[in-house]
Amino acid sequence: MDASGTHIVFEIKGRQAHLKAQELECLMREAADLAGATILGAFLHPFGQNFGVTGFLVLAESHISVHTWPEHDYAAFDVFMCGDTEPQAAVDHIAAFDPHSLLTQKTIMRSAPKLLVGSSPREVFLSE
Repeated sequence: MDASGTHIVFEIKGRQAHLKAQELECLMREAADLAGATILGAFLHPFGQNFGVTGFLVLAESHISVHTWPEHDYAAFDVFMCGDTEPQAAVDHIAAFDPHSLLTQKTIMRSAPKLLVGSSPREVFLSE
């Protein structure tokens, strides 16, 4: 399979869920830099005091996003990068912010679906 990029979806239970928007943006920017990505812009929105944050770091190579629920000690991140980047380095940096946090992750190698010989365009088969 010719991958177009690596998409890492990860969940964290830890201090990352309690960061303010500015702190999350800083952490995500550091992660993007360590991964070798080019930052184009950022938008993070806090939902008020003691509530979560949603945010997006737009990269030339794709994005890093976050949604937090501090009341559940939970943050959901995803890192999608293509090109000559190291998305796992971004994940590792975000996770390292709280070495006692719990993390689960799923890595998806993204690519365009391919048609099998004799199949119609509606019969797209996804591979793992």
